[in-house]
Amino acid sequence: MKKKLQLPLQTSNFVVGFMIWVIISSLMPYISEDIPIDSTQQAWVTAIPVILGSILRIPLGTLANRFGARIIFIFSFIILLFPVFYLSMATTVTDLVIGGIFVGVGGAVFSIGVTSLPKYYPKDRQGLVNGIYGMGNAGTAITTFASPVVAEQIGWQSTIQLYLILLGIFIVATFFLGDKDEQKVKTSMSSQIKAIYRDEKLWLFSLLYFITFGSFVAFTVFLPSFLVNNFGLDNVDAGMRTAGFIVLATFLRPVGGLLADRLPATYLLMAVFFIITIGALPLAFEPSLLLFTIGCLAIAASGGIGSGIIFKLVPSYFAQQVGMANGVVSMMGGLGGFFPPIMLTSIYTITGSYSVGFMALSQVGLASLILIIWFHFHGKLHLSKEVIDSTPLGVMITNKKGRIITVNPAFTELTGYDKEDVLGKNPNILQSGKQSDDFYANLWQHLHEKGEWQGEIWNRRKDGSLIAEWLTIHSIRDETGEVIQYAGIFSDITDQKE
Repeated sequence: MKKKLQLPLQTSNFVVGFMIWVIISSLMPYISEDIPIDSTQQAWVTAIPVILGSILRIPLGTLANRFGARIIFIFSFIILLFPVFYLSMATTVTDLVIGGIFVGVGGAVFSIGVTSLPKYYPKDRQGLVNGIYGMGNAGTAITTFASPVVAEQIGWQSTIQLYLILLGIFIVATFFLGDKDEQKVKTSMSSQIKAIYRDEKLWLFSLLYFITFGSFVAFTVFLPSFLVNNFGLDNVDAGMRTAGFIVLATFLRPVGGLLADRLPATYLLMAVFFIITIGALPLAFEPSLLLFTIGCLAIAASGGIGSGIIFKLVPSYFAQQVGMANGVVSMMGGLGGFFPPIMLTSIYTITGSYSVGFMALSQVGLASLILIIWFHFHGKLHLSKEVIDSTPLGVMITNKKGRIITVNPAFTELTGYDKEDVLGKNPNILQSGKQSDDFYANLWQHLHEKGEWQGEIWNRRKDGSLIAEWLTIHSIRDETGEVIQYAGIFSDITDQKE
């Protein structure tokens, strides 16, 4: 029973962590009424929680793998009690900085669940599961939307103190409902680092998440003050619009994971970063509030879907080092939320406009799109063309749907079919009719279970004559274990059979 509770429990914990993570930025319009703070100081104070929340994702992800999510969630929430209380008593900018550093723990809890939950589900559901867990981003929307409303009634100090009660509730809930028997991975942190740090896929995923989740965090932190200062909105209106951005990105995250369970991830990521590239362009030209909103929503949608896709891929590629890999990728995403607000504020100070910063987001999105395209086509050929073409054995490669994508010269010589005759067709064009339907059903069942099949088979040449073959079929899998192609290799044994 407890295993079934882990997804809703850990997602709820994630919500609470993110609610606390953005507490300063959400209440900054009210805090600044009591504590003198200029725009540059505001940018640093609201960005500081992102730093620790990003860096701590590596150790928390690794510790969750080693000790289980239950212990690490409880430990994290106990730590958060102290900076939350301290912030409620803050009277200076220094107090905000000190409290903000340790409130960053709330942002680091993301890597706990994203490391733990894949242990409970098969690979073909992990994209959806991590996407559902990623909806814990809604914690930022809840705080961004609700805290200004509550602060209007009871003040920002008392509003922050309410989070102490929330933390206490979830410490108790996790203690009793968390899974004590979660599968643990005892691999040391140093050995995990050695296993993954040279893998270019880790750094590609880190860059992509730096943009998708980084834009989410950056806009969450930056939008409330930006909308007030540049469009003259009141605090509550700005908070509600920011919450709308967060909600859209949050609820599309599981959609990204679900799509990645069913469709090729690289094609999905190409679409995501194309939209980011186009969506950021209007923001660079100081548009009306309507066009600014459309651009932001495009970034929210693509960022949410993209984040879901990426965290389907990470545990698939790094199954043995999932805690460390999740920590590194999620850290880069968090840092992606730290730099843009600082950069935008600095650019505004120098130029008097935010245009250059928004244009930079569009160009980084374009550069990432190019990298994804290169990554896709760089890894597309899984067998050496030279080896295939030079072997005297017939070779036929199909995609995972069973459509022929290439054959070698020996195939043509043995069957009489040119490459153009068979490309895009099903291999059943070679069937002789001598094998029963049960024969083929057993062949495919064995291939799916064992990854290969070997045996004698009769096929028919292009001229109608029969050919006896000794056929071996291999499943070709990518690094995640997913079947991407089938390779059939055969020799002519007709003379031996006559």
